[in-house]
Amino acid sequence: MLYYKNDKFKIYKQDNLEVLKQLPENYVDLIYCDILYNTGRKFKDYDDNLGTPQEAILWYEPRLYEMRRVLKETGSIYLHMDFRLVHYLKVKMDEIFGYSNFVNEIIWTYGLGNNNKKTSWQCKHDNILMYRKSSHFTWNEPRGKVTEEMVKKYCHIDENGKYMISYGKKYYLKGGKRVSDIWDDTSNLSATDSNRNGYDTQKPKSLLERIIKASSSPNDIVADFFMGSGTTGEASVELGRRFIGCDINERACEITKNRILNLKESA
Repeated sequence: MLYYKNDKFKIYKQDNLEVLKQLPENYVDLIYCDILYNTGRKFKDYDDNLGTPQEAILWYEPRLYEMRRVLKETGSIYLHMDFRLVHYLKVKMDEIFGYSNFVNEIIWTYGLGNNNKKTSWQCKHDNILMYRKSSHFTWNEPRGKVTEEMVKKYCHIDENGKYMISYGKKYYLKGGKRVSDIWDDTSNLSATDSNRNGYDTQKPKSLLERIIKASSSPNDIVADFFMGSGTTGEASVELGRRFIGCDINERACEITKNRILNLKESA
């Protein structure tokens, strides 16, 4: 069921498999999904229990095939999860998208969060699997901040900009350091963060902004088939993209709609 629609975004209150089947082939530029982790927990707004890992993969399989179908040839997909399913889904994604189309496993170290286990290392990261549809995928290389130390090294200037010399070769300053696959510079939201909207497992907007900027262009279509708190939708519209989202939870649909509309009103 189409919950809300305007010229910038669509929200469906429906099972994501049913929504995916309605979408045309080669339609979406970027998919990001903070999927069910299969923790076995019952959260306020959803039940995170798909059974055994094998049962979870059987549930995901038709959805992943549909995601590949609707993704453009220049598109990418990011699946956000943790240790419970990452190894199973890596194998399944290799099968569906192709082993050669695996791009990165991103480790997001979030720091905050409760983990009271006394007999193991503390779990303080999530895993994000990135795959492309083809070798011609959209990529806007992200860079970190330019530091004072870098400015000192890039002390020469010519018609192409600032550069440093190493063994006679010019290296131009194109921004800060290239971003690695270890993301430790965007923290999780604290329990008292003013940006929290009351939806469990809400992700910080800065995390989605990095993904959207790197793997899409203005006016592209970004889709989130596990929409939840609506962070993907808010970040997408704010960055000039179009958004498609769905969730079976009406509260998730309402929160997402209001986040985006409030963003547009305040712009």
